Amino acid sequence: MEATVGRARAAPPVSEHQRDPDQPAPDSPAARRTLTPRHQIEAWLAEMVSAGASDLILRASGRPSVRVDGRIRFLPGSVPGPGPLLEVLEGVMGSERMDVWRARGSVDAALHLDGLGRFRLNAYKQMGEPAVVLRRIADEAPKLEELHLPATELAELAARRRGLVLVTGVAGSGKSTTLAAMIQHQNERVERHVITMEDPVELLFREQRCVISQREIGTDCEGFQEGLRHALRQSPDVILIGEMRDAETVSSALDASETGHLVMSTLHTVNAPQTVDRILSFFPATQHEQVRGRLADNLAGILSQRLVPAATGSGLLPAFELLVSSPQVRELLADGATAELARVIERGGEKGQISFNRCLRGLVADGRVKLEDALGASDRPDELILALRGITPSHMRPAGAPRPPRPGGDSLRLLGGE
Repeated sequence: MEATVGRARAAPPVSEHQRDPDQPAPDSPAARRTLTPRHQIEAWLAEMVSAGASDLILRASGRPSVRVDGRIRFLPGSVPGPGPLLEVLEGVMGSERMDVWRARGSVDAALHLDGLGRFRLNAYKQMGEPAVVLRRIADEAPKLEELHLPATELAELAARRRGLVLVTGVAGSGKSTTLAAMIQHQNERVERHVITMEDPVELLFREQRCVISQREIGTDCEGFQEGLRHALRQSPDVILIGEMRDAETVSSALDASETGHLVMSTLHTVNAPQTVDRILSFFPATQHEQVRGRLADNLAGILSQRLVPAATGSGLLPAFELLVSSPQVRELLADGATAELARVIERGGEKGQISFNRCLRGLVADGRVKLEDALGASDRPDELILALRGITPSHMRPAGAPRPPRPGGDSLRLLGGE
């Protein structure tokens, strides 16, 4: 059974010469008043797709809005009230998921609309009333080369036969898209059995050289931990876990890696050191040494990403940090020197280590991102300014290396700016 929860057919557009002159235009206030709540929501979804928006935000009796290039824009009209909106959600998600919504205050699902595509939705409560956010899901898996990410390094991680690969970032930073591209890279090149566990299933893969089993939490298995336990009996080569949420999921993922599988997952963290700390926080302090040792043995790489406005004013570009396992990284993980990981990445002396500032410096130098936006995205904006001026911070220079002269003598002025 397809892991979608609702299906509707969008009405085809009507040209001006076909429209009854006595009927209101479809985008007029009069037409919006005659639409049923479900058809009104579908009309907003059509506007969302047309505008290239990433999200549609609807709150009972509130203003409908979309997110375009990271910014909120309001749509005309008003969202149906609590009763009508609940009826729409019941019809889309079914009674079982609505029971979860009533008990927990939020629930995830997927929706397919003919002519519009596939959407991930999260229904939640705000002020005791229903609300929902719908996110557009791509129709096809992207290629690594299309994402403006370190494609060569990510392809090498995807080609591994065992290990733990993590993609991290805030909500909406493109984590699922990156993992989908890595799975697609395998799908086009190697014969593997890929098992995904998602909440909900998002992009639907078209099998090429891989067998791809997509399992939905709540529909195909009760939870990530149970799904992982059974996955090891399903002849997997690659296991994708939608999100690391607790100690049990992390332990099961490490178990799978230790038994010779490639495990890929996400975390809502902003950089590699924070990712390690978050994983450790799932466990009691008495287990931290053991978990650090397991991470040292199994971690293959961490890609952290965040989206930055493009200099053109249209669209977003990813800034990223990449940590790849190496003898030094494994030693730091085992010793608990998490803070030192940032310096290893920043120095970039080992193959595969790419810092946010190095990425942002390239985006600014190429004119693809404005300086102020790069500084806002940087964890160390002062060091980014120095790097753009050609100055290496003292803690990043090799021991004994002389301090390089400042360009232009004592002036700290950036070329072409203050």
